[in-house]
Amino acid sequence: MVLIVKSNIKRVVKELQKENEDVTSVAEEVETELERKVEKLLADGIERARANKRRTLQARDL
Repeated sequence: MVLIVKSNIKRVVKELQKENEDVTSVAEEVETELERKVEKLLADGIERARANKRRTLQARDL
């Protein structure tokens, strides 16, 4: 499942830098690692929702 799109990563990196564009490219591994982190964050959130006997994942679960 693809949650993270490399072109979006590049766009956000550029926006976050404001004036100084020192970082001009994004390695392939950044996309992969962000994907892993997001999946872990969601999995942990699901467990928290379950522990609270809810069927709805909420922002506070993350």
